[in-house]
Amino acid sequence: MADSRTTSWTAAWELLLPAAAAPPRRRGRMLQSALREAVRSGRIAAGTRLPSSRELAADLGVSRGLVTDAYEQLTAEGYLSSSRGSGTWVSGAAQATVVREHKRPVSDGVPETGFLPGTPDLSLFPRAAWSAAHRRVLARVPHSGLGYPDPRGLPELRAAVAGLLTRRRGVVAAPESVVICSGVAQAMTLLGFTLAGLGHRAVAVEDPGSPEHTALLLAAGLTAAPVPLNAEGLSPAALAASGARAAQLTPCHQFPSGIAYSARRRFELLEWARAADGLLVEDDYDGDFRYDRAPVGALQGLDPARVAYTGSVSKSLAPGLRLGWMVIPEQLVDLVVERKRTMDLGNPALDQALLAEFIERGDYDRQLRRCQRAYRERRDALVAALAEHFPGTEVTGIAAGLHVIARLPRRYGPQARFLERAAQAGVALRPLADYACRPDGSPAHSPAHAPAGACAGDDGQVHLVMGYAHLSPARIARAVALIADARAPGLPATSR
Repeated sequence: MADSRTTSWTAAWELLLPAAAAPPRRRGRMLQSALREAVRSGRIAAGTRLPSSRELAADLGVSRGLVTDAYEQLTAEGYLSSSRGSGTWVSGAAQATVVREHKRPVSDGVPETGFLPGTPDLSLFPRAAWSAAHRRVLARVPHSGLGYPDPRGLPELRAAVAGLLTRRRGVVAAPESVVICSGVAQAMTLLGFTLAGLGHRAVAVEDPGSPEHTALLLAAGLTAAPVPLNAEGLSPAALAASGARAAQLTPCHQFPSGIAYSARRRFELLEWARAADGLLVEDDYDGDFRYDRAPVGALQGLDPARVAYTGSVSKSLAPGLRLGWMVIPEQLVDLVVERKRTMDLGNPALDQALLAEFIERGDYDRQLRRCQRAYRERRDALVAALAEHFPGTEVTGIAAGLHVIARLPRRYGPQARFLERAAQAGVALRPLADYACRPDGSPAHSPAHAPAGACAGDDGQVHLVMGYAHLSPARIARAVALIADARAPGLPATSR
């Protein structure tokens, strides 16, 4: 055993040489780090007796005090043990671990571009205006403003968001009902935990709908109850039959079908919520972007006591900012805020102050107008490209948001083969069937999961959810042409 420990030390000794050659001011820290890593990785085994500080200092050509400090520091941390007269040993506290690098799998068939929905154009992020706002905020924020923030959000941001949503989305919002959060994902998580705490066991979700919402509800301990859609929105009869007393929905621009809930359907769902003592959770993920008329106002404006409203800057600025908001009924505010406090103690104060400044000075409205112009142009480019290369394609859903639903003529199917050819051409596509709700939160990947009714495609017919916001008009035209060029052998060119 003594021989193996001697060998262990001899093999690890060379790991300390780079530390000995480091600049004097960094030498001590590097020696401690190298010795710590040698113990942690198992290169120096537990029970190995280390050389005396004098011997190791002489071997490495460093001062004895440097080695003594390293031994004392690692002894205090538990990596080494020592006692007078018996020397310094490697303790058994540290377990040898091997950290493996996790690399994303690489395949030859990874698409180079694509129409995957939900991604904005990140090149539109207003870097200059954001940087200027950051400098102004940083120059004036008091020292006290850098402490732990109010878990509800900074008062100035809650007031700015309340004004913005009242003006642009028809939301009934007072600063006291606004909670700042890290995007709609956290909003859904907070509401999920709150509802579970109030005794809810299930939340109804749209089918088809966003798989992410289902996964978030499951993480909060709730069951997702799929409720089908028809041409007017979520089915009230199916909702009542689900047994849920809360429902998550996207009434202004349903994802992914692209429909807007009718006025009658909005009224019916509010009637259900009142009769069931229930709650509607509204995800207004892209409500600012309507291209054929003024955007339809939020459902929350019709009954603030029965609708919790959620939104974020993910589509208008950038999802990486992780900034969003909730406007919640008065009876839920304290419960949600307490859950928010225990979850993360609030969002970063400087980021909140910066967004408040951005909204108050009108920069956010200017950004929305800029995105509106760009995304309308890109939607038009996609519709034109589909008409040119795939005549007879039906584009459904309202002219809004960041995606369209495209139903191609049957001659371009079957869908599985069409998707395969597109991927081989380097273009990623997502079929509508992928958004069929599955209660376990996993995505559907087979046309067999496509829902019945107004949002379903015929078996084998190509029925796509196509996101376009992140692509320039030229890239849109080129990508559609690539798909057309990869058409099935024998398909006449006139059918492109």
